[in-house]
Amino acid sequence: MNSIRHKIRKVFVTTAVVLACGVVRAESPATAISTVDQRIVKIFGSGGLKGLYGYSSGFLVSAEGHIVTVWSHVLDEKTVKVILHDGRRFDAVVVGAEPALDLAVLKIDGDEFPHFQLDDSVAAVPGTRVWAFSNMFKVAAGDEPVSVMHGVIAARTNLTARRGVFETPYSGPVYVIDAITNNPGSGGGVVTTRTGELVAMIGKELRNAQSNTWINYAIPIGEIRTAVGEIITGKFTPKTTRPSDDGQPAKPRNYSAFDFGLVLVPDVIVRTPAFVDSLLDDSAAAQAGIKPNDLVLFVNDELIQSCRAFDEALGKLEAGDRLKLVLRRGNGLITVELPVPKKKP
Repeated sequence: MNSIRHKIRKVFVTTAVVLACGVVRAESPATAISTVDQRIVKIFGSGGLKGLYGYSSGFLVSAEGHIVTVWSHVLDEKTVKVILHDGRRFDAVVVGAEPALDLAVLKIDGDEFPHFQLDDSVAAVPGTRVWAFSNMFKVAAGDEPVSVMHGVIAARTNLTARRGVFETPYSGPVYVIDAITNNPGSGGGVVTTRTGELVAMIGKELRNAQSNTWINYAIPIGEIRTAVGEIITGKFTPKTTRPSDDGQPAKPRNYSAFDFGLVLVPDVIVRTPAFVDSLLDDSAAAQAGIKPNDLVLFVNDELIQSCRAFDEALGKLEAGDRLKLVLRRGNGLITVELPVPKKKP
């Protein structure tokens, strides 16, 4: 009788811990995997160009439907499709991004979604046994569970990597994982402990810039937690918005792409992507190595989703500022900086 009571109590305690708001910690591996899977989403968006895949992974971080994922070409669409663990489908919009962290935050409509609490994430040390959850190779397109891989944290180090021939924007701390976790579609998935506690976000497919070998890494949640919170609460401020000396917002100077030697494709629809059509000879853009067909993704860390958004971002600049552009060229990302010239009277 005492044995039966002990087993009943053990099941009750385990269930209570698992169902705590946003907290994932389970005694049973099967329970932990099932609980984490409910917080992972499958993301489907832009793809197909030059063999780029159109899917990735993400994870819910609020009951109201905020989703964290990596910034990638998949998010180039106005809206992307998000599929939950139970097969429900939603249209999601990008509410903010931080290119320096390879981070994007999406939003779907609804409430009471199962989610991770970022404040309850844990740090890991080399030797920690972990699980990696993601929709690698698009194994799940509906209510199927995502893939789960087991591995070990091999090291914690700063990322020195590239995609193709281009350096990655993120160069902060990462966990290097002894498992093949960074596959097509894996970016934005999660690494957890064997009891389901959130540890890190899986990064994109990258090669080590020094050894030219593919690396399996994840970004610690502690590195992105603050930025995610600021984006969700609307407190995230792009670096282009600076107060003037008297404390008032800086006045736009109406810079245009031509001031930097850029000619964009014709702006024919509201969401025309900001592709570079051509460059003026001997211009700052040409000297910086920008090329036709480059796609502008960010202006001074501000997400750019159209030609019009690019024009608006340039209008915030002041003479003497630096213009930092993150561009997509083929399969990779490049970053260039241009001086903001003085406007002619």
